[in-house]
Amino acid sequence: MPRTGNWPLGTLPIRACIVGAVREPPLLVIRMPFTPEIHHRHSIRLRGYDYSQPGRYYVTICTRNKERLLGEIIEGEMHRNGLGDYVALCWEWLPRQYTCVDLDEWIVMPNHLHGIIVIACGGGSRTAPTTPLANRKPLGRLVGAFKTVSTAHFNQARGTPGAVLWQRDFYDHIIRNEDELNIIREYIRTNPLRWGSDPENV
Repeated sequence: MPRTGNWPLGTLPIRACIVGAVREPPLLVIRMPFTPEIHHRHSIRLRGYDYSQPGRYYVTICTRNKERLLGEIIEGEMHRNGLGDYVALCWEWLPRQYTCVDLDEWIVMPNHLHGIIVIACGGGSRTAPTTPLANRKPLGRLVGAFKTVSTAHFNQARGTPGAVLWQRDFYDHIIRNEDELNIIREYIRTNPLRWGSDPENV
């Protein structure tokens, strides 16, 4: 079954199960608000979806073991350390490197990053222009590039070649409409205020 994060705004699927039934009843859809702090705990890509196509994608990328390496929250505000500042620079590097990419709301937190990536065209690198349709960069490749450049600095600064900065996977949610976009923007903007109850604050 596709992950909950990719159902339309306000819907989550629940399959009816009847003991002894010969065939499975139709999929039932029950309305409930999209809630980032709940839904971002599911991080399986939507099977069969083309993540290189134009759209807006909400991502959450966590440090390995959710270590608080990027700064701290003080009185409801995020204070990045040196590594957190460099992670922010690497995030801002994405639209400079890839013509297909733009950034919407984002924030670096002590042990994760929330951000909205906008894929606006076919793809291609600014340093090596290519035919868009043949060289589209899917979301996973973009996040992978961000992880690679930020991890390289992490290891250089700490003298730990080969060390892992980020968790292997990341959460994504395909933003379907303006209502979802506004909910997620607000969630990102106010994330430091809820750090005490943040599911990533472990």
